[in-house]
Amino acid sequence: RIDSQLEALRNIQERYEGFGNTTRRVMEQKDTHPGVIGVVSDLMHVERKYETAIETALGGNIQNIVTEDEATAKEMIRFLKQNKAGRATFLPLTSVKTKDNQVKPEHLREPGVLGIASELVDTDEKYREVMRYLLGRVIVMDTVDHALAFAKKTHYANHVVTLEGEYLRPGGSLSGGAFKNNNNLLGRNRQMDQMQKKKEELEQAVKDCKIRLEDIDTAVDLMRDDQEENRKALEEMSLRLNTAKIRLEQAESDRDKAKKNYESLNRESADIEKALHDIEESQKAAKARIDESNDAEKRRVKTNQLELKSQLQDFKDTEKYLNLIHERNREIEKHYGMLT
Repeated sequence: RIDSQLEALRNIQERYEGFGNTTRRVMEQKDTHPGVIGVVSDLMHVERKYETAIETALGGNIQNIVTEDEATAKEMIRFLKQNKAGRATFLPLTSVKTKDNQVKPEHLREPGVLGIASELVDTDEKYREVMRYLLGRVIVMDTVDHALAFAKKTHYANHVVTLEGEYLRPGGSLSGGAFKNNNNLLGRNRQMDQMQKKKEELEQAVKDCKIRLEDIDTAVDLMRDDQEENRKALEEMSLRLNTAKIRLEQAESDRDKAKKNYESLNRESADIEKALHDIEESQKAAKARIDESNDAEKRRVKTNQLELKSQLQDFKDTEKYLNLIHERNREIEKHYGMLT
């Protein structure tokens, strides 16, 4: 859209629409006559707030044609005559001169003064003298009230123009009013400059966006790579998780089996402990019975021993008695033998 608008303005500029027929006829010769530089409005750039004032100050001079030298101006005048194309004013760079100090310095310190018109336009240094020639005697002021007060104080000796386009000329004449349209010639340059600047900004923005897009594409590729890696990692983790679940289920099954086995072992252990207890009790009872039996046997043996000892003693006593008897018998026999 900006390119389209810029191209439209360039076409208007190239066709010099809004300019007089004479100016257009001369500018058509620019390609074949390099000495033709351009109209005054093409050679300056003005801030928007000064456009009305500067165009008012220039008046018809805004269509003056600047040439490299007087020879080019002379040749163009001859062209106009031959073609009966009207009259034009030429400003040869080699001949246009201005006087210094066209405006008194103290006038620039008066209330409402914004500056000398020639100093409020931007142009190449090559054309600075032309701007001084056209605008060096014009003072730009903010309002018509300040302009009238200034003109009265300086005895109407200066060219004064306001931001809204009122023009006070030396001698006291004052012109002003409403412009028929706002599409002034100086505004074209500003619009073209603004559009060109906007275009450059947009082109830079496009470049930045392309760079950003490349960065985003790179980031997307990296994210896709990461996504693929994450997908693989997720699949691996899912596999590991499933494996872990299977192992967990197996472990739980083993645990349940082990628990059942443990409970069974506990029951068996309890049974064994009970059996051991019963055995111990049986052992204790058997031991008690054995001990009791042993004690009884011991008592019986002891009794027997005592009895036997008694019997043995009786036997001994009997034997001793018998021995005594035998001895007595022998003595008797001996005695009997002796008797015999």
